[in-house]
Amino acid sequence: QVQLLESGGGSVQAGGSLRLSCAASGYSNSSFCMAWARQAPGKEREGIAQINSDGTVNYASSVKGRFTISRDNAKNILYLEMNNLKPEDTAMYYCGADTAHLTCSDDVDRYNIWGQGTQVTVSS
Repeated sequence: QVQLLESGGGSVQAGGSLRLSCAASGYSNSSFCMAWARQAPGKEREGIAQINSDGTVNYASSVKGRFTISRDNAKNILYLEMNNLKPEDTAMYYCGADTAHLTCSDDVDRYNIWGQGTQVTVSS
């Protein structure tokens, strides 16, 4: 049974930092594209960062320069380092895996496995 489990969310003030983690179990995540997405109340899920098995990364313009995605293939953990957080970053954050394609996409519909999410709240 493939599972993704996020952790590290919380409440911070604007300008603060958080690091999210996503532990994968049931398979080795090193061969798949992994991604972080977020969903704010009343909005659609938005892909914000992706990392391919070779380490190639891509970011949404809304987080580029502030967020860093990385992965530890030996530990099967995906990370999202978030700096200079803004109130508009408030959302539920999810990690996902795309086990069906060889290249990454920012299309959240491509990801067939998702974790349960971790809440990030940024106050002004």
